[in-house]
Amino acid sequence: MTEALSWAATVRLVHERVQYCCEYCFTSQWVTGQAMHVDHIVPGAGDHPDNLALSCATCNLAKGDATEVLDSETEEKVPLFNPRTQVWSEHFTWIDSGCRIQGLTVVGRVTVERFGMNLKRLVVARSVWVLAGVHPPDISED
Repeated sequence: MTEALSWAATVRLVHERVQYCCEYCFTSQWVTGQAMHVDHIVPGAGDHPDNLALSCATCNLAKGDATEVLDSETEEKVPLFNPRTQVWSEHFTWIDSGCRIQGLTVVGRVTVERFGMNLKRLVVARSVWVLAGVHPPDISED
C-alpha cells in the first residue's frame, strides 16, 4: 500500500513536476515572482496529485469550478483542457512571437477563451518577457 503524501509534499510535487509554470498558460512563477495556485482539476474529486495542476491566479480564478464550458461557436458543452490527461502542444500553440496562445482544437479554443489567456495585460507582459529572453518557455513533455 502506498503511503499518502503530506499536503506540503503534494504541493512541492505539483510545483516541481512542471518547473513552477502554470499548466494552462505556462506563465512562470520565476518570471512573474507571483505565487501559483494548486488547482483541483475536478473540484470535489480529492487531493490526489492526478487531480491537481499548478495554475497562475488568472487561469485558476477564471476556471473556477468549471470542468466544461459552452462553446460559443457550436453552443455545445466542451471539456476544458486537463493537464493530467492531455498534452498542451496538441491543444495550444504560441503565436505572435510567443505573446499570445492559440487553441488548436475545440478544447484549446474554449480553454483560451474561458481563462482569458490573451488578455491585453498578459500579452503585454509576455512581450516584455520575450524581449528579456525568458519566454516562451521550453515546454518539454514526456
